Amino acid sequence: MQEIEYARLRKEMVEFQLKGRGIHALNVLEAFIKVRRHLFVPEEYRTRSYENRPIPIGYDQSISQPYITAYMTELLEPGKEMRVLEIGTGSGFQTAILSSLFKEVYSIELIDALAYRSKSILSEEGYDNIHIKIGDGYNGWKEFAPFDRIIVTCAPEHIPSTLTGQLAEAGRMIIPTGERSKQKLCLLERKNGQISQMETLPVLFVPMVHKK
Repeated sequence: MQEIEYARLRKEMVEFQLKGRGIHALNVLEAFIKVRRHLFVPEEYRTRSYENRPIPIGYDQSISQPYITAYMTELLEPGKEMRVLEIGTGSGFQTAILSSLFKEVYSIELIDALAYRSKSILSEEGYDNIHIKIGDGYNGWKEFAPFDRIIVTCAPEHIPSTLTGQLAEAGRMIIPTGERSKQKLCLLERKNGQISQMETLPVLFVPMVHKK
């Protein structure tokens, strides 16, 4: 499939899957037009890159459907002066979206092969404000904390205090949590040193692996 066709599918994705389902933040929509999602999808699935469904990326992991990625990103209320922590680099697509919307992106991936593959694609595409490390996302990235925003793309059964502790004042964190069949997407905010929590959508993410 040629790039011009991918571009057409990308515009249709934004128009019908995102705007059509309530995603209205212009900066988020522009990021989804800009980022070439098909490059982050394994070649055998590339013709399905712009469908609103999860796609396998190997190692029992998947790239989330565009709507969920956009919904989580919009809830973050991103800003160009902000620093964001991403737990679960995965395919690198969400990382690329964040790169377009934030000053700096810090991303942690547990699986070596995914981290190396994503880092290579992101570098080739010119995303130069991203820092990726291989490690246990449960622990966050203490050296660079606090973060203005935190986004988690795998689901722990309980929200780790190690992550809420790395959220800056007036910060926001979006995270799926719960047992696999009962997960909820939660939005957390820190105000006056206190954390508030609100449930949003029922979701289904791969479980967070924590090396104790």
